[in-house]
Amino acid sequence: MRDDPKHRRVYLLANPDKSAAASALDDLKLFADARCEVVGVTSGLEGRNALAQQPDRIVVLGGDGTLIGVARSLKSDQVPLIGVNVGKLGFLTEFSIDEFKNAFDRAIADDELIDRRMALEVTISRNDVLVGDYVAINDCVIQAGPPFRIIELGLHVNGERLTDVGGDGLILCTPGGSTGHSLSAGGPIMQPGVDAIIMTPLNPHSLTHKPLVIECDASVSIQAIHVNEGTTLIVDGQVSCPLRRGDCVTVARFAADCLIVRNPDHGAWHNLITKLHWGRAPNLSA
Repeated sequence: MRDDPKHRRVYLLANPDKSAAASALDDLKLFADARCEVVGVTSGLEGRNALAQQPDRIVVLGGDGTLIGVARSLKSDQVPLIGVNVGKLGFLTEFSIDEFKNAFDRAIADDELIDRRMALEVTISRNDVLVGDYVAINDCVIQAGPPFRIIELGLHVNGERLTDVGGDGLILCTPGGSTGHSLSAGGPIMQPGVDAIIMTPLNPHSLTHKPLVIECDASVSIQAIHVNEGTTLIVDGQVSCPLRRGDCVTVARFAADCLIVRNPDHGAWHNLITKLHWGRAPNLSA
């Protein structure tokens, strides 16, 4: 559905740690005031502060990490996010400031531009007591940590034993997060709109433990059989919780999807081709 932009409520949010985001905030407010109803302007990363204003869009000025942090903070109350990149790569934050201004009316008024991306709920239980509950937009990673000995993890899917994997850890990610840590560890690239959970072992001590794609509604249970003092669960690279021997990490689809407004001037493969250079021929003249 495409509405009149003047009827849309927009909340502007900028990463206070990025000077370019802070300086762009005032400029975008002036630009947006004449085109829609600006219901809030904040320098911060807590998206839940915007919910009381019932915005139709939250415009996030920052980088991919900023957008992920805001989406995580919204929890089950997801609002379509427009990522305006003032960071580096800008894989999730698809708009430059100029691109956002040029596509402003469509970005805030055309609901057909909203992409739904599955998220993960990650819980940690210790002695049958819940000690951590997180939302992962991209991924959750178990890393061996100091003293950097091999750790052993027991994997179950929907209650059925899958395998025990020894190595440096394990990544579970969404398709939207497949181009992050998982890709660096040899995991597959997946279109963000695909519903699945990707499981990528980190440096497994076996030739047979390869990345695995499982159905989106599965529940993955990870038992900490042998871990190090520094073994840690890390969610989206932003929050962490130490793991102890016997802990159980459960990963399943989160109840709400993350909502991201795509750049209408970019094709489905734009970021993969232009930013990750997928499919580029080698430079044979070098």
